[in-house]
Amino acid sequence: MLQDDKPTIARSAGDKTNVLRNHPLFRDLGTEALDQLCHYAKKRTFKRGVTIFAKGDPGQSLFFIISGTVKIGVSSADGRGAIFNMVDAGEMFGEIAVLDGLARTADAIANSDCELFVIDRRDFFSLLASQPVLATKLIELLCVRLRWISDHVEQVIFPDLSGKLAKALVRLIDRPGAAVDKKITITQQEIGEMLGLSRESVNKQLHEWADRKLVRLQRGSITVIDVDSLRSMAERSQD
Repeated sequence: MLQDDKPTIARSAGDKTNVLRNHPLFRDLGTEALDQLCHYAKKRTFKRGVTIFAKGDPGQSLFFIISGTVKIGVSSADGRGAIFNMVDAGEMFGEIAVLDGLARTADAIANSDCELFVIDRRDFFSLLASQPVLATKLIELLCVRLRWISDHVEQVIFPDLSGKLAKALVRLIDRPGAAVDKKITITQQEIGEMLGLSRESVNKQLHEWADRKLVRLQRGSITVIDVDSLRSMAERSQD
């Protein structure tokens, strides 16, 4: 019985190593440091709609997505929501509160059934202290996130709806971890919350583009067909 278990345990450890090594943050770690990281990383699953953490919670863990999508945003007392980001498989989230030790700045909600690796803050700092290359990579990651936020703010203040929406779709298919078939797992309500637009206005514009074969609409997803046309619209809206 014990002999039958050994291959399963070894395969599980190997899968964890492969998943973590593929992330740019951990790619340059040596074998010993990567083994240490794998020891720290605990797998957890979340059903769609479950809150992984809420705004104001203590930032005690770092999260890495194995499969699924997580939306990052906030909700008001009257039920309105604003989405800051959609995080896909292969990406990390929750690093801000982990680094500064303060409360979470937003909610993280499973946008689909998700598998995550969870790394405790104390364990991550222990690894960070012994791995200067990891600290450098983390700075680079934070710079990417800052540029994303700046771009998002610029996007929200675009005066025309089509420019906002075109740039949002382009940004979503260009980000790390996005599907190669240009399919974005997001509802029209959620994309409206990202842009400060009503679902009705988003729906109208998307159906116009669907008629022109620029996008394909499915329940809970949008597939970009003509990327060049959407890029042109996004660029013209900034002129």
